Amino acid sequence: MFKGTDIKPFETKVWLASPTMHGDELKYMTEAYETNWMSTVGKNINEVEKLASEYIGVKYAVALSAGTASLHLGMKLAGIEAYGMPKVGHGALEGHKVFCTDMTFDATVNPVVYEGGEPVFIDTEKDSWNMDPVALEKAFEIYPEVKVVVIAHLYGTPGKMDELTRIINEHGAILVEDAAESMGATYKGVQTGTFGKYNTISFNGNKIITGSAGGCFLTNDKKAADKVRKWSTQARENAAWYQHEELGYNYRMSNVIAGVVRGQFPYLDEHIAQKKEIYNRYKEGLKDIPVSMNPILDDCEPNYWLSCLLINEDAMCKQVRGEQEVCYTKEIGKTCPTEILEAIASINAEGRPIWKPMHMQPIYRLNPFIVRDGNGRARSNAYIEGGVVDVGMDIFQRGLCLPSDNKMTKEQQDKIIEVIKACFE
Repeated sequence: MFKGTDIKPFETKVWLASPTMHGDELKYMTEAYETNWMSTVGKNINEVEKLASEYIGVKYAVALSAGTASLHLGMKLAGIEAYGMPKVGHGALEGHKVFCTDMTFDATVNPVVYEGGEPVFIDTEKDSWNMDPVALEKAFEIYPEVKVVVIAHLYGTPGKMDELTRIINEHGAILVEDAAESMGATYKGVQTGTFGKYNTISFNGNKIITGSAGGCFLTNDKKAADKVRKWSTQARENAAWYQHEELGYNYRMSNVIAGVVRGQFPYLDEHIAQKKEIYNRYKEGLKDIPVSMNPILDDCEPNYWLSCLLINEDAMCKQVRGEQEVCYTKEIGKTCPTEILEAIASINAEGRPIWKPMHMQPIYRLNPFIVRDGNGRARSNAYIEGGVVDVGMDIFQRGLCLPSDNKMTKEQQDKIIEVIKACFE
C-alpha cells in the first residue's frame, strides 16, 4: 500500500479529463432557449454539422445524441450493405461475425450486438496500442466470410491505418471507424473520422471538446447520411401525418447540447495543443524511471486526449486482479498500476486503469479472439501456448491513464510526477 509522501493534497481535484468551458457555449445555449428551439431542430444543430464536416473533411455530418448512437446506425448501414436487408425483427448483422478492436471502451463493440452480430476481437500491437494488422490478416484467414471491421483509435492516437485499410479493402470488407477518442488526430495528415465508410466522433463530457453528450455520424455517402438522419428521428416518413414504415430511433442531438458543441469547436486546436504539452511534460519528467509513455507512430499526430504510462516488465511488483478487486505486494524499486493510482488519488488527483480488453470482459469472454501468431483464444494470463504474447492483456496489466486535464497547471503536474517517482522507492 502506498503510504504517501510529504506532498499535500491539491485543494481542488485534478481530474483525468474534465470539460473546459470558454463562454460561447452559454451564449449559444441561451440562444436556443430564447428562440424556443429546445428540441432536435435548430440553428445550433445545423452549425455543428457544418463545423464537423468541414473540420474533419467529410461531405456529410449528422448530429446525434451520442457517439454510441452513431456507431449503432453505422453498424446497421454496414450490415445492410454487406448482407442485405434484415428480416423483420432481426438486426442487420444477425448471425454474422464482425472484427473489432479489442482494447477499447465497450461502446465500440456493443452496437455490433445491438444489430445481432458476433464480435471477433483482434489483438493490439505494441507500436500504437491499436488493432494489430498482422492479427487482422490472420483473422481473415480464419473467417474469410467477414465483411465488417470496426476500428477505434485508442486514447486519441491513430493506428496503422495504411496497413489496416489495405487489408480491409483486399478482403472486400467495410470499415466502420470509431474516432470518438481521436477527434482532431491525423494519420499522414489525414483526419481520423475519414478512413471508414461510416465514421463516428464523440462530444461526451470528457472528450477533447464536449457538449456534455452527443456525437456525429460522418460519411461521404449522401444516401447514408440521409438514412441516418431519418432513422435518428424515429424513421418518420415524409407525410403530413406520422407515418412509419421501418424501425427508427430517438437518436437526434438536441439544439441545446448542440449549442455547447458549437461553442467548443473554435477551441479544439487549443485543447489539442494543451494536451500535447501535458504528454510531453510527463515524458520528460518520467524519463529517469523504468516506465514509458503510450507510443505514437512517426507518421501520425494524436490529439493527446489521455496521457498513459506503461511500467517496464522488470519493474512490476506482484499484482493480482480479480473481476472487481485487486491486490499487490510492495517491493523496493518496483510498483504496479494500482499503487500508482492510489498514490495519485492520495493527493486528490484522478487516474484510471487502461481499458480492460474486450476479450477479457465477462460479457465477451467466450467470443473469438485473434492474436498475430495464433489461431485460437488467449488464455487467462499474458501468454498463450507457444509463448505468443496477448499484447492487450499485457498493456492492461502494466499500464494506467494519468491525470490529463488541460486545466492542470505545470506545478500540479510536477507534483503528480514526484508522487509517481516515489512509488519506485
